[in-house]
Amino acid sequence: MNLEGLEMIAVLILIVLFVKGLEKFGLLNPDDEDSKEDEFESTTVRHRPEELDLLEAQTKFTKKELQVLYRGFKNECPSGVVNEETFKDIYDFVVGLSLLLRGTVNEKLFWTFNLYDINKDGYVTREEMLNIMKAIYDMMGKYTLPAIKEEAPYEHVEKFFQKMDRNKDGVVTIDEFIDTCKKDENIMQSMQLFENVI
Repeated sequence: MNLEGLEMIAVLILIVLFVKGLEKFGLLNPDDEDSKEDEFESTTVRHRPEELDLLEAQTKFTKKELQVLYRGFKNECPSGVVNEETFKDIYDFVVGLSLLLRGTVNEKLFWTFNLYDINKDGYVTREEMLNIMKAIYDMMGKYTLPAIKEEAPYEHVEKFFQKMDRNKDGVVTIDEFIDTCKKDENIMQSMQLFENVI
């Protein structure tokens, strides 16, 4: 891979977001497709999206960008019919995507920290970071040449903690994370990778 450090993490975060979105919308389990469609049709309630102006105000997307996202949704779900839970998932996904693509540096860093803070206790532990890194490297390892080494997630976690855990207490706080990221030129440049995605 040609991407290094947190630039790679930025790309991987987008991939994780995309995969999680597909999983939430049931697009990664084609085995049960027929039975899910039958069940879906019998329990489906139509939910109309918020007015475009309201959605535009709640996100950092323009009307045109929201229309592009909607067209993408319509390609995957031509009927446009979703149940309430899926509608909320899509809505949350669009709001989160807006923050990641158009948010301030602090918003993006806070979102990234919360991705790693699996149990939401305000600290990132080595175990939490390793779980995320293994998942990311597992996904990437299947599709990269040369294949990623098995120890890569462990090495990544070690580098992360050497850099971020300033007081060496074995956990990274939001303050340590944000302060370290803001002082790192490469990380700040990687925060700009997403700005013109849509």
